[in-house]
Order: sequence, then structure tokens, then C-alpha cells
Amino acid sequence: MSCSYVRALLAVSLTCATAFAQVPAAAPQPAAAADAGIPNKAFTLEDAIAQALRKNFDLQIQGYTVENAKDQLAIQQAAFDPTINASVTRSLQQNASNNSTLEGEQRDPTRTNSVNGTLSVTERILPTNGNLTLSTNLARGDTNQSQVRINPAFNNGVTARLVQPLLADAGRRAATAGIDRAKLQVNIASIAYKSRVLAVISDTENSYYNLVAARETLRIRQFSLEYNQRFLEENSARRQTGVATDLDVLSAEVGLARARQQLVQAQQSVRDAEDRLLNLINDPSFEARVGPVAFDDYKGGIPNFSESYKRAREYYPETLSAEEQMKQLRIDLDTARRNQLPDLNLIAQLGYVARTNPDGYIDVIESLPREPGNNWQLGLNYSMPWGRHADKARFRIAQTQLNSQKLRLDQLEQALLVNVRSAVRAVETQLVAVEIASKGSELALRQYEQQSARFQAGLSTSRLVLQFQDDLEDARFLELSARLALRRAAAELGRLEGTSIQRFRVQLPQ
Repeated sequence: MSCSYVRALLAVSLTCATAFAQVPAAAPQPAAAADAGIPNKAFTLEDAIAQALRKNFDLQIQGYTVENAKDQLAIQQAAFDPTINASVTRSLQQNASNNSTLEGEQRDPTRTNSVNGTLSVTERILPTNGNLTLSTNLARGDTNQSQVRINPAFNNGVTARLVQPLLADAGRRAATAGIDRAKLQVNIASIAYKSRVLAVISDTENSYYNLVAARETLRIRQFSLEYNQRFLEENSARRQTGVATDLDVLSAEVGLARARQQLVQAQQSVRDAEDRLLNLINDPSFEARVGPVAFDDYKGGIPNFSESYKRAREYYPETLSAEEQMKQLRIDLDTARRNQLPDLNLIAQLGYVARTNPDGYIDVIESLPREPGNNWQLGLNYSMPWGRHADKARFRIAQTQLNSQKLRLDQLEQALLVNVRSAVRAVETQLVAVEIASKGSELALRQYEQQSARFQAGLSTSRLVLQFQDDLEDARFLELSARLALRRAAAELGRLEGTSIQRFRVQLPQ
């Protein structure tokens, strides 16, 4: 080989040796270093997802949103609960003087004392959206005026009053619009919770598999470091016997330094992957290591696009939420259409009044059914803004929002179609890729073993051995990458289909 090539290898060796002089832990006890602090108990994907669903911050926040939506529904339903009003008033009126000059008129200042109690019940009528109020009052009054015939005077009366919209805000649909919207909002909040569950499952799957891949990468790097260490020892021994050259030893030293560097980087990747998983499952202590992890056996088989899309169309949260929002916008449009009508309210009132009685509250109450007086009232109130410009504009806005939501739903359905097609193809592709990469890894291992045997027999060079070792490492990483990509593709398809919930037996709140 040329002198320039030897000098280049020497420079690389010195650079790597300097860089890793401060990393004694990377020297050849790699297996113990990688497993330090890892518990013996295996940490399965099911364990990770169960803990994430139980403790994830986003799910806890979304759970409060669902509860708030339910309380908003209770508020809307409470609008039809009867309302009870009661009041008691005592009043005293006394004039400063009496300037009357009529004969027989009392000369002392006029003084009037009264007590009045009222009890009423108001209820909103669901079928018509009217308001019915039943009230009763009981009063007592006394005065110092001598011309008053009944003193003290007790009075009692009952009244029924109906206010009924006839045009705008009339009917059951107007009455229940708020309740219907609140029910849909509960559905939307529940769908959003389901969407968050699917996202947490998918994110946890990916983080878990990333950790598996990071630890597998670390094991490959450890294996490579051990190979390079043994290779250096063999070359050093062979140089002493005159079989190997200084260049062979230098090549082995460069390979060992590079392996150490890659091992340290792999160790960092493992800890980073552990932290990301611990963050997702909301583990309070980032000092604890995650137990042994592993790829589960893929049992999904080759997906069928038609079946996958059908499931996704039925369960995908974003399209379901968009459909519920369309229902809300239809309610808004119907409300805006009614609000273009004038306000026309029927007001009807009927009351009965007992005969004034000086004998007390009980007597005046008992006399009401026997000798009542009565009063009634019937009227119409009409109101309409000139030109109804604001109401017409609100109706146009409601129409525009509904049309926009229809387009958004079409957009979501098209995007879902594309995403499902892509996810199905990804699973199909990675199934083939895993099979091919597994065979390639097996072939690279055999080629490396064959080349190592040739080197031992003096029929090959250290450079060729290192090259085949690199090929074996690349093949193993290619297989690992394909297995990781398969799990990611399957997780994405499960999220789109909504089947991850059934797969991991997740119980959604009702």
C-alpha cells in the first residue's frame, strides 16, 4: 500500500484515540455497560400503553373537557326546570301633614302600613317554547284614615300568565336548540378524547419501538466493538510472529476507535429514547431505567385496503367530529332562519282575587274559592327591525359556515382515503423489506465468517475483514430499520382504523 494511505490511517487512529481517551467505560466490557441499571422485569408494549393511558397529561386534560361538556348539557337542560320565586315586603308610608279642608276629614297626617307576600312558579314549556307563570299573593294593610271602611284589610289572589312566541323562537325545535347543541358538544368532546387515546397509543408504540431499536443498535455496536477488540489482539499477536504487518495492526486500531465512538453515540441514543418513553407514560422519575423491551411478533398479516378504509371511515375521530359539527351548524342555520321572522308574542293572563277581609289571613284564603273577583288580559306584542339586515346577514353567515364545513368534511374524507392507502402500502412494503433484510443479514454474517476464516488461514487481508464486518453491521442495521418501519406503519394503520383501541383493550369513558 502507498505511504499516503498509511499516513491517513495513522492520522485517523490518533484522532480517534484522542477523542476517546476520556471514555474508559467504552473499553471492552460493553454488555455490562449497556445493561447497567436496567431492571430484570420485562417492560412490554402493553405495560407502556396501559401506563400512558392512565397517567398521560393530555388525556387527563381531555377528560376534564368531556366533563365540562356534560356539565354544559346539564346547564341547558336546567332551563326547563321550574323556577320558584318568593318575596315578602313590608312598607310604611306616613305624610308629614294633612292639609285637607273637607268636613269630617281626619286632621292627623296619613299613615299607611302594609305587608305583602308573593310566591310564584315559572316553567318553560318544552313543546311550544312558551313561559307559564303561576303566582299567588297575600297582603295585609292598615291605615289611620277614618274613612277607610275595612281596616285592617287582608287580600289574596292567584294569577296564571302565559307568554307564547308565535313566529320567531316558537316551537319545540327552538326550545331544544341549546340542548341539542350541548349534546353534540358532548359527542365532540368524547370523540376528541378517543382521538387523543389513539394518538397516545400510536406515540407510545413508536417511542417503545424506538427504544427497542436503540437498544438493538447498542447491542450491534457492542458486538462490533468486541469483534474489533479481538481483531486488534489477533493482529497484534500475528505481528509478533511476522504474519501481520504494522498496517494490519493500525487498521485494527482505527476500527476499534471508530467502534468505541459509535458505542458511545448508541448509549446516548438509548438514554434519549428512554426519556422520551418515560415522558409519554408520565413516569415521575427519569432516573429509573426501563426494563427489557422487545419487538412483538407481527400478526397483522397483509392488510386489505377496502376493509381498512371501511373501518377508518366508521371510527376515524376527525371525520366523526366534523360530522357532529355539521349537525351543530344545521341547528345554527335553522335558528338563523327562524330569527328572520318578526317577534310576535301572545300574552294571556287570568287572575282571581278574594273579597277583602278584616278577619285575618286564613279567612281571606278560605274565601277565595267562594266569592272571587276576576281579571283577565289577552294581547299581542309585535316587533321587527326595519329591513331585518342583521338577521339576514346572520342567516348568510350560517349558510356559509355549513357549506364550509361540508367542504372540510370532503377534504378530511379524501385525506383519510390517501392516508389509509399510504399506510396499507407501507405495511405491505415493510413486510417484504423485513423478509429481504433478514436474508441479507444472514448472508452478510456467513460472508464475514468466511472472510475471517480466510484471514486466519492467511488468504485474506485485514482490510477485507473490516470491510465485510462493516457489511455485516450495515445488513443488521438494515434489518433493524425494516422491522422498526413495519411496526411504525402498523401503528399508523391502527390509529387510522381505530383498531388500536380494541387491540389493547382500552375502555373509553361513557
